[in-house]
Amino acid sequence: MLLADLVDASARVAATRSRNVKLAALAEVLGRAGAAEVGPAAAFLAGQLRQGRVGVGWASISAVDVPPAGVPSLTVADVDRAVATLAGLAGPGSAGARTAALTALFAAATADEADFLRRLLMGDLRQGALEALVTDALAVAVGVSTDVVRRAVMLDGDLSRVAETAVAGGEAALCAIGLQLLRPVQPMLAATAADVAEAIGACGLSSVEWKLDGARIQAHRDGDQVRLFTRNLNEVTVRLPGVVAVMLALPADRLVLDGEVVGMGEDERPDAFQETMSRFGSHGGAGAGLGVWFFDILHLDGRDLLDAPLLERAALLDAVAGPLRVPSVVTDDPEMAAAFAAGALAAGHEGVIVKGAQSRYEAGRRGSAWRKVKPVHTVDLVVLGAEWGHGRRQGWLSNLHLGARDPNGGYVMVGKTFKGLTDELLVWQTNRLLELETGRDGIVVWVRPELVVEVALDGVLTSDRYPGGVSMRFARVRRYRPDKTPAEVDDIETVRAIRPGSG
Repeated sequence: MLLADLVDASARVAATRSRNVKLAALAEVLGRAGAAEVGPAAAFLAGQLRQGRVGVGWASISAVDVPPAGVPSLTVADVDRAVATLAGLAGPGSAGARTAALTALFAAATADEADFLRRLLMGDLRQGALEALVTDALAVAVGVSTDVVRRAVMLDGDLSRVAETAVAGGEAALCAIGLQLLRPVQPMLAATAADVAEAIGACGLSSVEWKLDGARIQAHRDGDQVRLFTRNLNEVTVRLPGVVAVMLALPADRLVLDGEVVGMGEDERPDAFQETMSRFGSHGGAGAGLGVWFFDILHLDGRDLLDAPLLERAALLDAVAGPLRVPSVVTDDPEMAAAFAAGALAAGHEGVIVKGAQSRYEAGRRGSAWRKVKPVHTVDLVVLGAEWGHGRRQGWLSNLHLGARDPNGGYVMVGKTFKGLTDELLVWQTNRLLELETGRDGIVVWVRPELVVEVALDGVLTSDRYPGGVSMRFARVRRYRPDKTPAEVDDIETVRAIRPGSG
């Protein structure tokens, strides 16, 4: 199969908002892929590389300067082999070898293929085809129930490998895929609720649990072997010897637990998120200062528990790791749940998750049976500039550069966001920002600081990424505020005060 076939399908997906049209385009191209091609094809369409990170960034790609090929000739298998080669490059001389390999790859690519490859290699495909949609398209392509394919991807954790299994063995082979110890499954995710009362109303009798602001961890034990994985299924066992020791001390031989690793300060309050992640990401620190808490159990001594109701899983978790279980309360009373949530916030945690008492563990899904509830902050900021979009947002100014007021004069940048923008708002925003343009730098259009925008965010972290010394977590545009002048936007100290522990 030619790479051009995937590029064409990707362009059709990016050009529409219709899920059905996207699904049809993806299913059609996957249906034409052979057993040896469908694995990398599915991964590429989902914006993934089967080899994971391969050491290619903007600097590596910008060093390649070759004219595009006139006609398509690259196959999906060619690209997969080239990526495998890149993944294997390390040590002295690897930079030159990487440039040579990239040059050979791009020399064989047409202009459209080269654009697709650049975005794929940099993890920035953003075409509107996330893994869940490609998973559903695979089901259509091979003529198998969507639920069967979703569960196979959930348990296997590798869309590419499941695609190969589906083409080679059909539904029977997919149904044979089960939870395997020491191999991660995709984590269950939570939908969002505005408040605890809404969540309890949706879920009924529930387990209301502290939502810790740390690093999610999936812990597997098979006898004296332990492996630890992040929510992205990356293995981090060597970074967390303390968690390994905890797992080996638990009264079970075969075990899979879902939990959170959190840094704790001397006052027994949780560290800020970036401090936890700094400790978590440090290879030299061996996870010093990190503790682990568990909130679910997926397997216990030969029994898979994914389909067991939550309260049954909770009882088993208590028996195995009770002292390490995330605090919770079982209730259908909104007032009791709200009081428990207030206690979680007072203890320095992010909020709560409300989980239906009978809910299954729907790995890899953002199920409505779990609802996260946490405070949402809003700030008024001024637009300092915007970046030209790509994919479906080609031709529109999309990613906003946002600033807070500096009491000493001017504005200081505190972050970016492209979320929360409707097509109508993008059109208006592009036209208005071009009227305010003061200059350009690559894809950035700088503007006079006149437009005020209300931004919702989940939190603020200390960061040296932006001049304001902070960055915003999950920032999204709520609305523009034509009723406010730039002099009325929040100042930098107000933004900084949202950081944990700042009050």
